[in-house]
Amino acid sequence: MTALSVRRRGAARLAVTAVVSGLFAAGAIASAGSAAAEDIPQHQGGATATLDGLTTFDRAVLHDGGQRHELPAGLFEMTVDGGGRLKTYCVDMHNPTQPQARYLETPWEQTSLGRNSDAGKIQWILQHSYPQVDDLVALAERAGTGPLTERTAAAGTQVAIWRYSDDAGVEALDPAAEQLADWLESKAERIDEPRASLSLEPNAVSGKAGGRLGPITVRTDADSVTVTPPVDSAASGVIVTDQAGSPLTTAVDGSRLYFDVPDGAIDGSAALSLQASTSVPVGRAFSGATKSQTQILAGSSRSTVSATATATWAGKGPIPALTAKKNCAAGGIDITATNRGDEQFTFGLQGVEHAIAPGESRTVTVPVPEDQAYDFTVSGQDGFSKHFKGVLDCKTTGSAGPLPDQPAPQPSAFSAGSTGIDDNLAATGASPATPVIVGTAIALVVVGGAAVLFVHTRKAPSKEDD
Repeated sequence: MTALSVRRRGAARLAVTAVVSGLFAAGAIASAGSAAAEDIPQHQGGATATLDGLTTFDRAVLHDGGQRHELPAGLFEMTVDGGGRLKTYCVDMHNPTQPQARYLETPWEQTSLGRNSDAGKIQWILQHSYPQVDDLVALAERAGTGPLTERTAAAGTQVAIWRYSDDAGVEALDPAAEQLADWLESKAERIDEPRASLSLEPNAVSGKAGGRLGPITVRTDADSVTVTPPVDSAASGVIVTDQAGSPLTTAVDGSRLYFDVPDGAIDGSAALSLQASTSVPVGRAFSGATKSQTQILAGSSRSTVSATATATWAGKGPIPALTAKKNCAAGGIDITATNRGDEQFTFGLQGVEHAIAPGESRTVTVPVPEDQAYDFTVSGQDGFSKHFKGVLDCKTTGSAGPLPDQPAPQPSAFSAGSTGIDDNLAATGASPATPVIVGTAIALVVVGGAAVLFVHTRKAPSKEDD
């Protein structure tokens, strides 16, 4: 494919945004015992990292709205919490990155990739190009390009990814990089999403004291993970076991973990943590803990990955466990409340009361505006409080309007609504600010939130089923 045959984008898709921090107020929740407010990020586990910036790149041209915009294209690098380095490409080119943004390993379904039928082709490109293929002479021969450098190989790979992640009319300026992009695009086949480096399903359980609470299933790409019991387990008598009741200090993919709570234990809660050192699988998505351009993993050193799960127990009454995750299909956050007690568990959310019978669970999807932070608390009697916060980033922005012909040499104040391209960080987000902040959207969410809640109920599995 030549520059003359670069695909043109369809109609521009403008995201309407609204500031929702602190927006969602929750009703009362009946709960046994008391708990301090907790932050519950929508993160099931894996690698957590900080963005260092765009490190290996060349130039590309975006054709958008009849205009031609030059921008950098290539590899980002991140530093992993606990040790390790990641290399990533952008899969949301019109959104900017933020300096030193925090990123969380995230399933595709909780990003724009989940609704993209070509996400599997991006996975093929990652596996068949730089840096997974670091023999650039062989890569150039296979793709039929001229000589490639690390910079031009990274640029060509990023351009090919953009054509599938953003349906972008984009081409590399370097001829060899452009030939590489064309070859990757033409050869790409759909490959399944790689499994998580480490996650727990679910990451919160509850039940009566005097039994094992769980199971919590381990999903990991690592050979083995270390299980750290609750820090106060010696005092409370709570231990982490397998299904047979044997204490565990390590786990593997598929392991089922339980909190063994002694009979007569004082009502309370505890947390266990898992950690491993492994190479994060290529193709894992990384979403910003705050609003920042979604990335996809192209390479990983041996890195620290971790996950945490909590348990709540009581002698009687309702005994709830709350979890949360992004629901991109419904445009909101799924809050799942499970009741393992012997009395009905009721909670109110945005003016609607929900009742959960013993042994059942209910999932309430709270609508959240795209691309904006949310921060809300479910709280109730006896000091019970659960805090949910994050950013819903489920869509690529699409065309963001006019761009400057030359990138700004320093980071632009995207958050303040100005335009420009940050040559170091926001380079592969070739966008001015995310579009319009509409105040009326806030009011609609607050006033009409209850009317558009998506609620579904399922019978919770009993321990006997396990």
